[in-house]
Formats: sequence, C-alpha cells, structure tokens
Amino acid sequence: MRYTVYHLTHFRYDAPVSESVMEVRMQPRTESVQRCLRFELATTPRSRVFAYQDPEGNVVHHFDVPARHRELTVVAESVVEFVADITIPEKGDAAMWTLLDESGVRERFFEYLEPSHFARPTEALLAFGRELGLSRDVDPLSLVRRLKIQLYDAFEYAPKSTRVDSPIDDALAARQGVCQDFAHVTIALMRSMGIPCRYVSGYLFHNHKGDERSVDGASHAWVEAWLPSLGWVGIDPTNKTLAMDRHIRVAIGRDYHDVPPTRGAFKGNARSELGVAVRVQTTDAPIEPSDVMPALYWAAPEPDPDPTLIDDEQEQQQQQQ
Repeated sequence: MRYTVYHLTHFRYDAPVSESVMEVRMQPRTESVQRCLRFELATTPRSRVFAYQDPEGNVVHHFDVPARHRELTVVAESVVEFVADITIPEKGDAAMWTLLDESGVRERFFEYLEPSHFARPTEALLAFGRELGLSRDVDPLSLVRRLKIQLYDAFEYAPKSTRVDSPIDDALAARQGVCQDFAHVTIALMRSMGIPCRYVSGYLFHNHKGDERSVDGASHAWVEAWLPSLGWVGIDPTNKTLAMDRHIRVAIGRDYHDVPPTRGAFKGNARSELGVAVRVQTTDAPIEPSDVMPALYWAAPEPDPDPTLIDDEQEQQQQQQ
C-alpha cells in the first residue's frame, strides 16, 4: 500500500512579528514494514531548512524566519509505502508477565515505564483504572486489546474539547477529548501495569468504515506497547483498532511533549491563530495543494499578549486531533 500525505500548517498574526523559529516533526519514519520514499518541506516566507535525527530516530527539521511577517506557512509532502502486512495474534501467553517483570526488561525500557510530562499516574487515573477493573487476570496482549475497547467506550471523541497542554485529568473529568488525550490516558494506564508504552505521532488514512471517529484532516496520535516475543504493538484507542497499515508513523516519544508536529516561538506583540490541513490518500501521484487549501480547521486564538511588551517571545504548537 502506498500513500501520499500533504500537511499544511498556517500561522496568522494580527500584527507583524519580527522572527519565527520552529522545529517540525513531519517526515515519516523508515523502519520495519514502512518506507518513506519521498519527503519535501517548504516554508513561506522562504527559509533555509536544516534537519537532524534525535536519539529515537525521529527526523527533526528546523528553520528560522528572521524577517518581519504576518503569516507563516509550512507545507510538508510525503510518499510512504508499506511493503508487507502487519500481523498480530489474537492473544498472548500469561508467561509474558514474568518476562515483563525481569530487571533487564525494566532497565531497557525504563523511560517508557516511568511517568512522563503528560502521562502521569494521578489520583483520577488510578481511580479510572479501578473502574475499568484493570488487572493482570489475562495475558498482556489480551489486556492491551481489551483496554483499547474500554477507552473507546468510556470517552467521547470531542475535537477542541481540550488544549494542546491539557493534563490527563481534564479528559478524565470530562470523559471526552481528542486522540492526544486518549493516547496519554492509555500510556499512563499501561505503564501502571508494568507494560512499556510510548506515544506515536503520525497520520491515519481514513477508510470511513466501522467505528472510526477521529478527524479526517488533522495529524493523529496513538500508542505502542512493548510485549515479549511481539515487540512494539500499536493500538489506536480513539478508533478502537490496532495500528496497522493505515497508520503512518512519524515520530515516537514518551508522550506528546517529546514529539509535537510543530514546536516554535515568535517575537512580537501579536495574537496568533493556527490553521491545519492534512490529506492522506492512496495514490502514486502527489496531492495538489488546491485540494486542501485553505486550512480545514483553525485553532482558537491565543490569549491577548501583554500590551506593555514590544518584542515578546511566544510559543506556538499544534494539537493532535
């Protein structure tokens, strides 16, 4: 299966800003059965784009726009291919628990077992785990499969119901959120059970069948759990499915804080507005920009900046829906 991905990010400011500095994680990974065949990144105003690979193997592009501007557009285009099917058994072996508890495994996956910025074992999370009856009464793979269904049934999918920096307690209290929230709750629950778990940022090809409910037109997020003899198994609690050959992996980390699609700052006394458009299709031909412009949805404007500031540095990120 081959996909073309077009990702448009558009920042607008209500007053000129003097500089924008940004890093971007939008290039699909090449590993296992997934291959990134082509990737291009362009900005308007034009800038010189650099790239490096972080310790997790994610490709990070970064650039600086030093001239005054009132808009900034980032366009990423990718061609990705899956060269084989992904197969996951229906259930595992209860002996997996013993292997997960071995000191060597816990040392190897230490960072994916410990609390992270957004995935923490709060009182609300522990209470939710008890509500679900979370226990080691089944093998780890069966637990993972069951958990994605429980999360799907317990939470309403509600775009814009949380913010990019919302803690998991907000989603737990409201019982609603977006894929970013579902991923963080799932990660925290699985780590509490001793299963290494990580956050995956990427794209989903929507086939509009079954229980799929995430937004078509935005980047996506899901999780991967490490299980003995199986390796990393991807689950998408937002859509009650396993992450298979419709899930295009871009970046992995402990949670969203490690791998936002964009992270940057601008200098200026201005309010910012963020628009995003994503199109994923099965095709051998590139997607024309006219197919998705203008941006499909706009985030709420940032709060009014302090009027006493003349050249303030303000952060800007995009939430994963």
